[in-house]
Amino acid sequence: MSLIGAMMTTYKGDKKSREKTADLQRKRLVKLIRYTRSNSPYYKELYSGLKDDFQLSDLPPVTKPELMAHFDDVLTDRNITMKRIDDFTSDLGNIGRMIDDKYLIFKTSGSTGNPAVVLYDKQNIDVSSAIAAFRTFARKEDYDKFMKHGKKTAGVFADYGFYLACGMSKYLQLKMPHKKTKINVDVNAPEAKIISDLNAFQPSMLSGYPSNLALLADFKELSIHPDVVITGGELLTDQIRKKLEDRFGCYVQTHYSCTEGGEIACECEERHLHINEDWVIVEPVDKDNKPVPYGKMSDKVLITNLSNYIQPFIRYELTDRVIVHEERCKCGRTSHWLEIEGRTDDILEFENGIRIAPMSLYKVLEEVPDIRRFQLIQRSLTKLELRVTTDRDKETVFENARKDLIAFFKKNGLTNIMIEPSDKLPQANKTSGKFKHIYSDFN
Repeated sequence: MSLIGAMMTTYKGDKKSREKTADLQRKRLVKLIRYTRSNSPYYKELYSGLKDDFQLSDLPPVTKPELMAHFDDVLTDRNITMKRIDDFTSDLGNIGRMIDDKYLIFKTSGSTGNPAVVLYDKQNIDVSSAIAAFRTFARKEDYDKFMKHGKKTAGVFADYGFYLACGMSKYLQLKMPHKKTKINVDVNAPEAKIISDLNAFQPSMLSGYPSNLALLADFKELSIHPDVVITGGELLTDQIRKKLEDRFGCYVQTHYSCTEGGEIACECEERHLHINEDWVIVEPVDKDNKPVPYGKMSDKVLITNLSNYIQPFIRYELTDRVIVHEERCKCGRTSHWLEIEGRTDDILEFENGIRIAPMSLYKVLEEVPDIRRFQLIQRSLTKLELRVTTDRDKETVFENARKDLIAFFKKNGLTNIMIEPSDKLPQANKTSGKFKHIYSDFN
């Protein structure tokens, strides 16, 4: 499917009847399964007993560790291997470039288990672009102002490594070098530089992690007037939404996505996250992968990306807890919508009023080799406890993480921070059962 084809099929796709969308979803699923069984050794074996008239529930769920353990056999292009990807991604100059001129490579957070390496083929890229073009904006008036003011977009994300936001931004810059409408401001840069870059660019759209934008909003030196603020990567709380609306004087919205599943749901003006059901299947399930009824909180979610053919994600497990709603939305979109229980990590506060957003610390720790899972706990104004799980030498992994964290804190004006190792493993709160990767625990 071409970009024009993706655009045409996506345009008004969320206004079709649910019956028509279900039929389209089924056709795309059958086509994906047929292709996957023919070209992926892993899925060929996994689906060996599958009948032609299969139901979605007949497909075995898969997890990140399983797919990464069988990475080469999961891919449908036999010329691509993890060894070749490792060689390609060892050169940061390849961020935003396609391996074999066919596939973009992204890496995901390792905070909930093993980090994933994800390939996007051209169709998956085109579908992502089509959804961004037609479903990003909750309100038409914000889209009109954005277009009128030159489509200037600034993202405050990690501008390093093969993360989705960074990689896609670089890809678009390389594809259209003459256009100066997009910048990616490094979330881990000194705040003075972030503010300077944003002031100089004057974006019409500002995007980033909610906690980081909430911190930037406190700086009087930041003088920008975006038409819309779009957040992602963390839960957008009502408190942060109001703070950003008051500070920037514009509409603030969010979305739900992941690297493996793409743009899963887009927000409407009713603040409902509508599932892009023509391109992704969302199944709220309990801990045993049994369906959870509409209106009930799930234990996790299974997603099926219907546009990625190079690296199929079919009934792929995400640890997100969601509620899917069946009732119709006033906005006019016909798709089901969901609520998500997102990340609620703490903003850490230190001496001299210095505050650090959790996503900044995520990006530091995610770059440390061999960390499978982590938990960073603030014990005082100068002391933090780091818990990690790893398949390698734990002391070496901790020391690498400690050095990177200390360097990050020094860069942000904190020169007396101590990082202490812990024999404990990362663990959920015993009372609430919720897991926080970064939080404060001292009086």
